Amino acid sequence: MVLRPEPILRAAEKAVGKKRATKLFFSTDGAELNETFAKKLSKQKDILLVCGHYEGVDERVAKILKAKKVSVGPYVLTGGELPAATLIDAVSRHVPGVLGKAESLERSRVSSPEVYTRPEVLQWKGKKYKVPKVLLSGNHAKINEWKTKRGKSVKPRH
Repeated sequence: MVLRPEPILRAAEKAVGKKRATKLFFSTDGAELNETFAKKLSKQKDILLVCGHYEGVDERVAKILKAKKVSVGPYVLTGGELPAATLIDAVSRHVPGVLGKAESLERSRVSSPEVYTRPEVLQWKGKKYKVPKVLLSGNHAKINEWKTKRGKSVKPRH
Protein backbone atom coordinates (compact mmCIF):
# COMPACT_ATOMS: atom_id res chain seq x y z
CA MET A 1 0.00 0.00 0.00
CA VAL A 2 1.33 3.42 -0.96
CA LEU A 3 0.08 6.37 1.07
CA ARG A 4 -1.87 8.87 -1.00
CA PRO A 5 -0.46 12.39 -1.34
CA GLU A 6 -3.51 14.55 -0.47
CA PRO A 7 -3.85 13.64 3.24
CA ILE A 8 -0.11 13.99 3.81
CA LEU A 9 0.07 17.32 1.99
CA ARG A 10 -2.90 18.65 4.00
CA ALA A 11 -1.30 17.48 7.27
CA ALA A 12 2.02 19.04 6.31
CA GLU A 13 0.30 22.31 5.42
CA LYS A 14 -1.51 22.38 8.78
CA ALA A 15 1.65 21.48 10.74
CA VAL A 16 3.95 23.97 9.05
CA GLY A 17 1.64 26.77 7.96
CA LYS A 18 3.66 29.75 6.74
CA LYS A 19 6.83 28.76 8.64
CA ARG A 20 10.04 28.06 6.77
CA ALA A 21 10.44 24.54 8.06
CA THR A 22 13.11 22.09 7.01
CA LYS A 23 11.21 19.25 5.36
CA LEU A 24 12.59 15.71 5.42
CA PHE A 25 11.22 12.73 3.56
CA PHE A 26 12.44 9.30 4.70
CA SER A 27 13.44 7.19 1.72
CA THR A 28 15.83 4.34 1.04
CA ASP A 29 17.47 6.41 -1.72
CA GLY A 30 18.02 9.47 0.48
CA ALA A 31 21.23 10.93 1.83
CA GLU A 32 22.38 8.83 4.77
CA LEU A 33 21.95 10.47 8.17
CA ASN A 34 25.29 11.19 9.82
CA GLU A 35 26.65 13.21 12.73
CA THR A 36 27.39 16.29 10.61
CA PHE A 37 23.85 16.39 9.22
CA ALA A 38 22.34 15.81 12.69
CA LYS A 39 24.37 18.70 14.12
CA LYS A 40 23.26 20.98 11.27
CA LEU A 41 19.60 20.04 11.83
CA SER A 42 19.91 20.84 15.54
CA LYS A 43 20.20 24.51 14.59
CA GLN A 44 16.83 24.47 12.77
CA LYS A 45 13.76 25.85 14.52
CA ASP A 46 11.10 23.86 12.65
CA ILE A 47 11.50 20.43 11.05
CA LEU A 48 8.80 18.40 9.32
CA LEU A 49 9.35 14.65 9.09
CA VAL A 50 7.39 12.72 6.46
CA CYS A 51 7.30 9.00 7.23
CA GLY A 52 5.80 6.29 5.10
CA HIS A 53 4.76 2.78 6.01
CA TYR A 54 5.13 -0.50 4.09
CA GLU A 55 5.35 0.60 0.45
CA GLY A 56 5.90 4.26 1.35
CA VAL A 57 4.49 7.62 0.33
CA ASP A 58 3.52 8.82 -3.13
CA GLU A 59 6.71 10.31 -4.62
CA ARG A 60 4.95 13.55 -5.51
CA VAL A 61 4.80 14.49 -1.81
CA ALA A 62 8.57 14.95 -1.62
CA LYS A 63 8.53 16.92 -4.87
CA ILE A 64 5.65 19.23 -3.83
CA LEU A 65 7.08 19.85 -0.35
CA LYS A 66 10.62 20.27 -1.77
CA ALA A 67 11.68 17.85 0.95
CA LYS A 68 15.19 16.49 1.33
CA LYS A 69 15.28 12.70 1.14
CA VAL A 70 16.98 11.07 4.13
CA SER A 71 17.90 7.48 4.93
CA VAL A 72 19.09 6.10 8.28
CA GLY A 73 21.03 3.26 6.71
CA PRO A 74 21.47 0.77 3.89
CA TYR A 75 18.50 -1.37 4.87
CA VAL A 76 14.70 -1.35 4.57
CA LEU A 77 12.26 -1.09 7.48
CA THR A 78 8.47 -1.52 7.53
CA GLY A 79 7.88 2.14 8.25
CA GLY A 80 9.34 5.56 8.85
CA GLU A 81 8.64 5.63 12.59
CA LEU A 82 11.99 4.15 13.62
CA PRO A 83 14.02 6.33 11.24
CA ALA A 84 12.14 9.38 12.60
CA ALA A 85 12.91 8.38 16.20
CA THR A 86 16.56 7.79 15.26
CA LEU A 87 16.84 11.19 13.62
CA ILE A 88 15.15 12.92 16.58
CA ASP A 89 17.57 11.28 19.02
CA ALA A 90 20.64 12.05 16.89
CA VAL A 91 19.58 15.70 16.45
CA SER A 92 18.31 16.41 19.97
CA ARG A 93 21.69 15.48 21.52
CA HIS A 94 23.08 18.63 19.87
CA VAL A 95 20.38 20.98 21.16
CA PRO A 96 21.83 22.97 24.07
CA GLY A 97 20.46 21.79 27.40
CA VAL A 98 19.14 18.42 26.22
CA LEU A 99 22.08 16.47 27.67
CA GLY A 100 22.51 18.73 30.68
CA LYS A 101 26.00 19.92 29.79
CA ALA A 102 28.02 20.17 26.58
CA GLU A 103 30.72 17.84 27.94
CA SER A 104 28.20 15.00 27.70
CA LEU A 105 28.55 14.97 23.92
CA GLU A 106 30.69 11.91 23.25
CA ARG A 107 32.63 13.48 20.41
CA SER A 108 33.72 16.43 22.54
CA ARG A 109 35.37 14.39 25.32
CA VAL A 110 38.10 11.82 25.56
CA SER A 111 36.26 8.60 24.92
CA SER A 112 36.79 4.94 24.21
CA PRO A 113 34.29 2.36 22.98
CA GLU A 114 35.51 0.14 25.81
CA VAL A 115 33.76 0.69 29.16
CA TYR A 116 33.90 -1.33 32.37
CA THR A 117 32.05 -1.75 35.69
CA ARG A 118 32.72 -3.71 38.88
CA PRO A 119 33.93 -6.27 39.77
CA GLU A 120 37.55 -5.66 38.78
CA VAL A 121 37.83 -9.35 37.89
CA LEU A 122 34.78 -11.01 36.37
CA GLN A 123 34.68 -14.78 36.52
CA TRP A 124 32.48 -16.30 33.83
CA LYS A 125 32.30 -19.98 32.97
CA GLY A 126 35.70 -20.72 34.51
CA LYS A 127 37.50 -17.79 32.86
CA LYS A 128 38.70 -14.52 34.40
CA TYR A 129 38.14 -11.20 32.62
CA LYS A 130 39.99 -8.20 34.11
CA VAL A 131 39.52 -4.45 33.88
CA PRO A 132 42.69 -2.95 32.34
CA LYS A 133 45.13 -1.95 35.12
CA VAL A 134 45.55 1.60 33.83
CA LEU A 135 41.85 2.26 34.52
CA LEU A 136 42.36 1.28 38.17
CA SER A 137 45.48 3.42 38.58
CA GLY A 138 43.87 6.78 39.37
CA ASN A 139 46.34 8.42 36.97
CA HIS A 140 43.98 10.54 34.88
CA ALA A 141 46.64 11.49 32.31
CA LYS A 142 47.44 7.81 31.64
CA ILE A 143 43.71 6.94 31.58
CA ASN A 144 43.00 9.69 29.02
CA GLU A 145 45.97 8.53 26.94
CA TRP A 146 44.58 4.96 27.01
CA LYS A 147 41.08 6.16 26.03
CA THR A 148 42.40 8.38 23.24
CA LYS A 149 44.49 5.56 21.75
CA ARG A 150 41.48 3.22 21.67
CA GLY A 151 38.98 5.85 20.52
CA LYS A 152 40.88 6.73 17.34
CA SER A 153 40.81 3.24 15.85
CA VAL A 154 37.08 2.66 16.32
CA LYS A 155 34.12 4.18 14.49
CA PRO A 156 31.51 5.90 16.69
CA ARG A 157 28.69 3.75 18.01
CA HIS A 158 25.21 4.36 16.61
